[in-house]
Formats: sequence, C-alpha cells, structure tokens
Amino acid sequence: MIPLAERMRPKTLTDYVGQEHIVGDGAVLQNAIKSGNIPSMILWGPPGTGKTTLARIIAEEVSTGFFTLSAINSGVKDVREVITKAKRSRFFDRPAPILFIDEIHRFNKAQQDSLLGAVEEGTITLIGATTENPSFEVIPALLSRAQVYVLKSLDEEQLLELVRQATQRDEYLSQRKWVMKETRALIDFANGDARKLYNILELLYSTFSQEKIVIENQLVVQTLQQNLVRYDKGGEMHYDIISAFIKSIRGSDPDAAVYWLARMLSGGEDPKFIARRLIILASEDIGLANPNALLLANTAFDAAHKIGMPEVRIVLSQVAIYLANSPKSNSAYRAIDMALAKVKETGNLPVPLHLRNAPTRLMKQLDYGKNYQYAHNFEEHFIDQQYLPDGLADNCFYAPADNPAERKALERLRRLWKGRYEK
Repeated sequence: MIPLAERMRPKTLTDYVGQEHIVGDGAVLQNAIKSGNIPSMILWGPPGTGKTTLARIIAEEVSTGFFTLSAINSGVKDVREVITKAKRSRFFDRPAPILFIDEIHRFNKAQQDSLLGAVEEGTITLIGATTENPSFEVIPALLSRAQVYVLKSLDEEQLLELVRQATQRDEYLSQRKWVMKETRALIDFANGDARKLYNILELLYSTFSQEKIVIENQLVVQTLQQNLVRYDKGGEMHYDIISAFIKSIRGSDPDAAVYWLARMLSGGEDPKFIARRLIILASEDIGLANPNALLLANTAFDAAHKIGMPEVRIVLSQVAIYLANSPKSNSAYRAIDMALAKVKETGNLPVPLHLRNAPTRLMKQLDYGKNYQYAHNFEEHFIDQQYLPDGLADNCFYAPADNPAERKALERLRRLWKGRYEK
C-alpha cells in the first residue's frame, strides 16, 4: 500500500497547507509561479514541512520538466546525467526544467560544483531541500545563484486541517468514522511535521479494526509506545535522538552519550551534523569551565569534513566522552542572552567619550578618547575605569559558575572590580 503521506500529497497550491508567508496570496513564490519566472532556490526547513511537495507543485504549475536526485545516493556522474536529460527535454516555450535535490546539504563541494554551470546558463532551475542552514552547507558560488526560502513547522491549526483532509478524503481512512475527542497528544507527537502526523494516523488506522476510532490522548500515547519502531519510519526521531545526545552530554553521562551517538551513526546521520552540535554544546554547556572543549569539538568538525565514516566515528566518540566528562558551565550562554536583553531594553546607548576612537583633529577637539587610560601601563595590566555606557556602569552580565576555572576567575574579578562581583 502506498503510504498515507504519499496518497495525501497535494498536487496544487490550493491544496497545499502551510507556508503562507511564501506561497500565500501576494507572497514571493506565489508571484513567481504566476509570472512563470522561477528562480533557483533552496528550501530550508524542518522535516515534514512540504519542501518536496512544493517543488513538485511549482513544476506542475509552470508546466515544466521535473527531475529529482537524492543527495544521499547520488554522485557527480548522476548529476551530469540528469543535467543532460534536462537539456534534451527542454522546449523553447517553457521554463527551464526543474532539478530537485533532496537533502542538498549532504552534497560535497565537487557535487555542488557540478551544478554551477547548468544553473548559471539556465539549463535547469535548481530547487534544493535542506534541514540544515544553507549558509554552512551550500557553497557560496551556488548559494549566490539561488534564493533561500525558509519553511516553518506546521502549527496546530494546520495539522488539524491535514487530519480533517486525511480522514475525509483518503480512500482507506475515510472508510472509518473518526471522532476527534482529544487531539493534544496527536499534535504534540507530530511536532509540526506533516509526515509524522500521517504516520500516526496510518498507525492508528492499522492498529484498530473497529468502524469508529475515537481519538483520545491516552490512546495515541499507548499506541505509539507499543509501536515505536513502526512509528519511527525513515529515522523520523532525528531531532529527538540528537536532543537525547545533547542532554546526555550536558548531564555528564558518557555512556548515554555514546549510545545515542551510535544510534545516530547507525541510522545514517551525517557526521558533520553531529559535529556541529558538539561545537554548539561545547560553548553553551561547558564553556568557560573548560575552554579546551570548544577546541576539541571544532577539531571533530574538521575531521568529519576530512575523513568521514567509518573512521570519524572514533573521533566523535572521543569528543562526546570528553565533553560528557568535562565540568559544566552555561555562564557565557547566559551572559550574552542577558546582554542582548539589555540592548533590546535600552537601545543604542552612546559609547563613553573616553572609549571613542579619535583619528581626526575634530574628534580630539570634541574630547573623543580624552582621559582614556591604557591598561597595560598599570599593575596587573588593569585600571579601574568605565567601559559600559552611562547608566549601565554597574550592570553585571557575566556570573561565573561554580567550577574550578571560573572560581579562580571570580577571585580575580572581585579583586579588580571592587564590589561589582560580590553579589
């Protein structure tokens, strides 16, 4: 049987649910489709937000050829072959054929380079789909030739609309009577992902044979717990597992960290995705308690680019265990968020005159840089002077955490800045 998500795939923009900010009336993609002038683009968003569907609809709406490649199992040879096919299929009175590349973030530089000529010459219109930030994963030359459109997770109202459509229109689900008594669990488990939602509905349909299916929170939870493997089709617990991995390291459990790492690698997760998360974690959760953590995490990211699987599994394991065993501090994370909140609250406060640069005579006449004292001229390379704007001079954004490295830092700060760090 064809999966429900495929059976319910919309064919037109009228049936497409969500992403009104780019395909709604008067929105940028809606206008492009109406004009028939489709730019190459990168669709960036979480799983199940309709990236593949939107690409197919665009091709249908402008009546052009549609070719597709998966970055997981396609190489440079496959790219060149499909570009050749696209050239042969093109008609002068139609827009360029669309080449859709799913998970384009998995393409290496050589594979992405092989697309450049065809995109630049207009042989194809490239539509790439990615769950990763294209600024990090798509080469600049290709990114500069494509528009980036951000797709959002579906909200509760949109998910419930998909439920209504599936239970009323699908040839199988519509044979039953569906009573939506409670939908909280259904919405929470779907987590903004249409494909997850369809999988849950399909699972409920196949689990219960009665004519009437009454949806209640407890029923959904029990059904998913009993059929977890079936629910996790195609690695759809991607974000749940990376969350468990991060929280295990944050919680200083190296065994759990290695287990969740193994789960991701066994499921075919991109090592670079894991390494990027380790870099973020090294600053957010370890930070100043062990600054070397960031260096090691960055080394893991570099290794993921250079050597790949299977050898990189050893590097990732080493770094995951090291981070789990490190003392923890989120003081840098909290400090920048507090500072950003203060900036939002107080606006663009003027830089104190003594801190301003004074490269011209006029600036010096206006007292730019006057009375600034050069810290290196004083004992311990420190002089007590104001560095924050007026009105914020006594604010303290950085609160050292309780670990050996930051306790030592706190002692120094208290000695230098009398009173500021006594709270």
